[in-house]
Amino acid sequence: MSIHSVSNRIALDGTPIQLSRRARLPLAIAGLLLTAQAQAFLPTPASLVTTGELALNTDANTNNNKAKAETDANQLLNLWREQAKTKNLAQDTTWRRLLYFSDEKKGLFSKNKNISAVDDARFFLSSNGREDSGAELDAMLVAFADEMANKTNNSKTNHTAQASNSSSALCRFPARAKWLSDTLAIDKSAMQVTCPELTEWMQKLAPEQLSIMFAQEYLDNPLSAFAHTLLRIDSKASVADPSQIHHAYALNDTVDGDTKDNFVLYAIKSMTGGYNNLIEIDPYPEKLAKYLQDDERDAWTYQLDLTPEEVQQIILHVWETKDLKLPYYFTSDNCASEILRLIDVVRPEQHLLSQLPYAVIPSDVVQLLNKEGFLASTNYTPADSTLRQAQLNKVKQEREQLGYHNNPKQMLNEIKSAQLNKVSSMSADGQTLLPHQIAVSDTNPLNRHSLQMGSIGIGQRGDNNYIDLGARAGYHDTLDNPSGFPQFFDLEGASATLRLYDTDNDKANQPKSVVLQNLTLIKGRSFNPVNSAKKGKTWGASIEATRVNDGSQQDGTDHLVGSLGYESGWSWAFGTPSAGTGEMPPQLCYTFLAGTAQTGRGINKGFRVGAGVNAGCRYQINNRLRAQAELQLPYWYHGSSDDSNVRGHYWQPISSLGLQYDIDKKQALRINANYEWQDRIDANDDVQLSYRRYF
Repeated sequence: MSIHSVSNRIALDGTPIQLSRRARLPLAIAGLLLTAQAQAFLPTPASLVTTGELALNTDANTNNNKAKAETDANQLLNLWREQAKTKNLAQDTTWRRLLYFSDEKKGLFSKNKNISAVDDARFFLSSNGREDSGAELDAMLVAFADEMANKTNNSKTNHTAQASNSSSALCRFPARAKWLSDTLAIDKSAMQVTCPELTEWMQKLAPEQLSIMFAQEYLDNPLSAFAHTLLRIDSKASVADPSQIHHAYALNDTVDGDTKDNFVLYAIKSMTGGYNNLIEIDPYPEKLAKYLQDDERDAWTYQLDLTPEEVQQIILHVWETKDLKLPYYFTSDNCASEILRLIDVVRPEQHLLSQLPYAVIPSDVVQLLNKEGFLASTNYTPADSTLRQAQLNKVKQEREQLGYHNNPKQMLNEIKSAQLNKVSSMSADGQTLLPHQIAVSDTNPLNRHSLQMGSIGIGQRGDNNYIDLGARAGYHDTLDNPSGFPQFFDLEGASATLRLYDTDNDKANQPKSVVLQNLTLIKGRSFNPVNSAKKGKTWGASIEATRVNDGSQQDGTDHLVGSLGYESGWSWAFGTPSAGTGEMPPQLCYTFLAGTAQTGRGINKGFRVGAGVNAGCRYQINNRLRAQAELQLPYWYHGSSDDSNVRGHYWQPISSLGLQYDIDKKQALRINANYEWQDRIDANDDVQLSYRRYF
């Protein structure tokens, strides 16, 4: 037997040597010890990790871990599905509202409850999510399971995971994820996802508290005629000191209209869903300055009684919806309805949006939130013109006490001027609210009467008695109780009056037993007295169907015509304003240059156009009693006529008197009297007493 072995012959200098079998054993033991010790201090070669046996072991471990993670996630998914089915979460009110499914209870014109209002596939994880809230719920649970299964791999490829997580379902729909995980008690730590864009956005807004800001009605911009509401998002800094508005943001839902469209087309599209909505999130000072300084509208801010968790959930839901393009409807899906919808998401038991009538008006929203106990505090911020008016009131009072020579007219003009008098509720840099030293004006919308009104009246036109039945969808005229409205506010929309005559068939020219007396689409007047601090103009407009007396023919009767009118003129306020406020004097006189076009089958040649002067005064007798008198001097033209008994043009003066007494905020009595100074009509006078109910 050979005592040599060629398998172990290595010298330290690299020269092969021969060892005996007996000498080989101690050396092998020493070599093993040295090798183990060296491995403790030397790095493992990368080639062994990536291509050798260690790589095979690592891949095997990874696959095992991944398989186990998927198995665990699938087990949890099955558990969640069973829990969701048991709790019927697919039909849960909150879940459906997060998906824009309607639960309104408005009868005939309710939205479809079986389909989401969002027609955008990106808003849903499931291809059937728009029609099936259950399919969307299941898709969200699957997304949860996927995040759990992928957590191990993502932790080892952190940079790649972070870059791709913005498209994760948990990043796209954080409000849904939070509600669902809270409802099913899902361990959120098991599916931690990095959402850099969402995190940056939330850190920027830093939402701690929400308030609703109400900017009063502004007729000089017809699209703001019904007021405006937005949400103020407060951070910890602006909660601690509400005057520090540069730490707050404004959440505004408005119309994304085409500025190239003319006003009529713009208004029609805004009311019929021809434009989409637009969610704006801007620094709060920018929005507030627009209302206080540009539009000169008083603002009322009401802190909402919401928990910090509810505030966070609302803002997370806004993240989900801020880029959606939904049809904007001026009267129903607007700035005010969106606020109620957001609150409904976190307070499903309230059903706020379902409580409003078919038209959602900002002041109705404020009153509803107050009725439901959502308003925790109230803050009044006067417009720049209100502060100038307060200065003007004070100076005029001093003039009366000390004599006119002490305060020349030039001083009064400087006080009224927005260019020369920079007094404001905001600091010069626009970042801070300044304390105001004036009393609160009577413009708080919480104090106003209800906008809807029904009436029943008895009256006499000529020799005929009648009963009038009327209804008005909104809003307010100059004889209504002015508390809670901008001064001299005059706007009516969607009103109608049906007249029932007690006719005598034995007499000639008797009216029909039942006639439509009036149907008003919109009618209003904007008063900005020239002797006040207001900088706007005085004007008016109307679109309506109304009954008129045709004075072109002998014994002319009244006829229903379509009427379009516009007025432009001047107004003056007089009397003694409320002490210490920025209110204008309570009495008003005005003069308009008016133009009107009317058409109807009953009048001579089917049309007439008129121009003339309308002048009148409105007087506040006391807090419950108001009167208004007006003289209209229109000159009408029908066109030339060959008939000597028919006049093609003529004057038709009309004098009117109105008086209203408020029984309370919901009831009033009104007297109206008209006289037409025209000898060619069958009935010159019309006198009526009516009872009005606001609801």
